[in-house]
Order: sequence, then structure tokens, then C-alpha cells
Amino acid sequence: MRRILFWMALPLGMALMTAAALSKDDYFEMSKQLEIMQSAFRELNLFYVDELAPGELMETGIKAMLADLDPYTRYFPESRMEDARFMQTGEYGGVGASIERRAGQTVVVNLLEGEPADEAGIRLGDVLVEVDGRDVQDLGTEQIGDLLQGATGTEVSVGMRRPGQTTPLAFDLTRRKVKVPDVPYQGMISDRTGYLALNSFTKTAHANVRKALLNLTDSLGAENVVIDLRGNGGGLLREAIAIVNLFVGKGQEVVSTKGKRPDWNKSYKTRGSALRPNLPLAILVDGKSASASEIVAGTLQDLDRAVVVGEESFGKGLVQQTKKLAYGTRMKVTVAKYYTPSGRCVQRLDYSHRDGEGEVHAMADSALKTFATRNGREVLEGRGVLPDVEVAAPELSYVLAGLLEEHVLFDFAVEKRNALVAPDNASEFGLTEEVWREFVEHVSSLDEVPYASGTFKAFAALEETAQKERLAQDNVKALDLLKEGLQADVPADLSRYEASIRKALEQELVVHLYNATGRYQHGLMVDPVSLRAVALLESDEAARILEGPLNP
Repeated sequence: MRRILFWMALPLGMALMTAAALSKDDYFEMSKQLEIMQSAFRELNLFYVDELAPGELMETGIKAMLADLDPYTRYFPESRMEDARFMQTGEYGGVGASIERRAGQTVVVNLLEGEPADEAGIRLGDVLVEVDGRDVQDLGTEQIGDLLQGATGTEVSVGMRRPGQTTPLAFDLTRRKVKVPDVPYQGMISDRTGYLALNSFTKTAHANVRKALLNLTDSLGAENVVIDLRGNGGGLLREAIAIVNLFVGKGQEVVSTKGKRPDWNKSYKTRGSALRPNLPLAILVDGKSASASEIVAGTLQDLDRAVVVGEESFGKGLVQQTKKLAYGTRMKVTVAKYYTPSGRCVQRLDYSHRDGEGEVHAMADSALKTFATRNGREVLEGRGVLPDVEVAAPELSYVLAGLLEEHVLFDFAVEKRNALVAPDNASEFGLTEEVWREFVEHVSSLDEVPYASGTFKAFAALEETAQKERLAQDNVKALDLLKEGLQADVPADLSRYEASIRKALEQELVVHLYNATGRYQHGLMVDPVSLRAVALLESDEAARILEGPLNP
């Protein structure tokens, strides 16, 4: 127990030393609360009826404390240091496969191209049954992930069961330093317009975007470029600034930050000459584009340097910094808010104010301010980055939502992969009528319908309430007739939403046949957001938008 008390005294002493920067009242309050926490922790460990694990108990307490702040302030125990490193580097020692638990099985759901698992011939949908001779049936994905990851150059043996085959498959893999690509795809989307997808802002993001730009403009002859930030949740601030610098000259403010401490009131400017200062640009964003993505999109919008296309972004205007704690632990702390050159902050949710139920809400419209871009176009704070040209995502029907949620498209693609004819180029792949009919038959043959309409869900609630109130006994016939009328008719339902389901099924099959590269090659040909961006750049419409009222 002495060891536990000494462990508690260390952070208390450290807190007292760093408290010099606090006011006298803050100093006393922090010391008081730390002493209370120390004594509560000591008494629990001494007297609680069941045996406690001090480390787990303290980790629970720290996480509960941070939960009242914002979701980006996080604690990393020593055992999860690899997670913290991965967020900054995108690198880990492993085999390049992602797994999920589905229906009691561990299924391969993603493969990084060119990495050990992909090179060895492992496929999407393969079921992992053992790692180094150990049965993984009763292990969670985190435990299995720890078994698959390891030092580069080490060996790991995995046993797989492939759907449709009776013979187990064995793969001997050599772990490598796996890098999740910042730029998973680049290429020409039309004769004149290049495209690159930027998935993350790790320490290599700027270098990879620069390399892709040079390839698109110098080797492939792109006159315009579309940068796709959809689904990009952000990353390192310095990489966002460096990427903006590829298109904006030296000395331009990219972003400023304001925090509680004066040392976080900073302005970040471009440091070098722009690589492509006059290249026409379109930036694609959606509701999952956040943080560093919003800095790039918002800054280039504020400077009238790029037209932003898609849906309004997530709205994360907060900056985090990782702090070292005792005994090899770390904490990622929100230290400031960031502001784009026009002066706006894109932060949507106000974590400093919660309602009576502890919920966080967006700031009221009446409290929001309007700012202006360099050419006088109006931009709004507090709502993420609003696109210059909105292209709304198609509405997801309840039928397709259910098919995706229950992995029906994925499972059908696993089953059909070997029977499909795959052209050399993924853009030429198309869904045949025969495969569509087989899909309809597949869904119709399932033991349970994998979707339910909102009306049917409402009826189920009505039926349950009627049974509780004993009304169902007197109204069985009426309820049965209503239920019968609401039952799903699978062929009719699939026919009603055929266009969107066909598109989704075709894309799923492409991923299984061609992996990520094929998904981009095929998907960009029918993606309404990308096609709208190309049309803007290849006409004078984008230039007219960016001119603004100050340049009529």
C-alpha cells in the first residue's frame, strides 16, 4: 500500500510545482481537490469489500473526469501508447488487415493494398480462426489486433476459413511497418482535371500531397485539381499549414489560435513560396471533414483560392496538444480554438455549456457572426465550413440502410467474387442483370428480412403497448390485418429503390475485386460531387464564384 500512496503523491507534487502560473485562489482549489481525490482513492483501496485493481480504478476515474469536457481530450495509459503514436504517424507494425466481429466470427473487412495480408492472398470476408496456433473464437477485436501487431520483421501465422470452401487456409506473414496512406489515390478524373484523395494529416501528409500534385500537373497534364477531403477527420496542424502553402505564397496567415494561456495565442503563416500559386482548385468536403481538413478548406475559401463543393463540414474548431504524464502515460488536451484568416471559428458545438441533461448543442443562429473572404464573400462562423456549391448526398432509403447495416451487400460480394468477370480497369465494371437477379434471390432467401420501415417499427411499438394494456386480446384481427399489410415484400422493396441499391452493390463488388484503387477509379465516374467540381473548374463558373462582390 505504501507504493500506492507514493504513486499518488507524485502527481500531487508535480501539480503543486506547476501551479505557480495559477492565481492564489486557483492554486488552493486545485490542491484541495487533488487531496480529496488522493484520500478517496486511498480509502477505496484500503476498505472496499472486493479486491480492486488500482490502475484500472484510476483510469476509470480519469476517463470519467474527461468525459465532462469534450470528446477530443483523451487519456492514454501506457498500454495504449501505440494508439497515440498511430494518430500522429499513421504507422504501426502489422500485416495491413482490419477485422470486425460479425455474427460471432472475426471477419476481414479491409485490406491495405501492397501490405503483407494483401500480398499473401487474404481476401475480404475471410474468417480469422487462429493466430500463431491460438484459437481466437472467444477473443475481442482489440485482443486479436494485439496478436496481429508486433515488431517489424517478426513472423505471424494466421489460420483462415474462406466462405464457400471447406479446406482451412494458412498464411505465414512477416510484419512490416504498415503506413495507412495519406493519399490513397491520385489520377485524372477528366482530360483536363486531376484528382487526389487526402485521407489524413499525419506527419507525411504534406510531402505526399506535394508529390501527387507534381505528378498530376507535370506528368499527367492536369490544368485543374480536385482535392477530396470527404471523411478526413484531421490530424496535425503543421501539415494543414504546409498543404495550404502549396497554393498560397509566403507570409500569409493560415490560421490563428486562442487559448486560456497566452502562449497559445498564436498566428501561423506560410513560410515558403507556393508550389502551384495559380492552379485552379476545388475542395470536396462533407459532414465527416473535420479539424485540419476544415483549416485547409476554410483557409483556401477565405483567401478565395479554391471553390468548396459538397456538404457542410463537421465543425471542429478545437486544437489539441499531447502532454506527457507520469509513468509513460499521456493525455491529449484541448488547448485552444482556431480561427481562419477571415476571423471565423468553425466550432459547431459549445462544450462549455450543457443543458439540464448534460447534452451539448450547437450555438444559436442568433449568436453567430458573419465574416468576409478576401474578395468580400460572406462566410458564417460556428457551422463548420459551408460549401460554396452545395451538392447534397442522396437520401439513404430504409431498405439500403438495412442492407448495409446487416452487411448483406458485403456478404453477397464475398459469395459472388469468384464468379464475376472483372475487366482490367475498374471503371469498366458494370452490374449485369443476371447478378442483380441473383442478388434479389439472395436477399429474398434470408431467414430474416434485413430491414424494416419506420412504419413497421412504429407498429411493433404499438403492438407491444397494446399487449401491455391488454388491448391486443380484443383487437387481434385488426392488428393482424395491419401487420400483414406492413410486412416487407423483398422483391417489390428492392425494385422500388433499385437505382440506389444497384449503385451501392456495384461499388461493393468493385472493392472486393479491385480494392481501394478500383473503388476510386469506378466511383469517381458516377460521383455527383466530384463531377460537379470538374464542371465548375472546366467552365468559368468557379472563377466567377471566387471573384466575389469586390471584383465584379
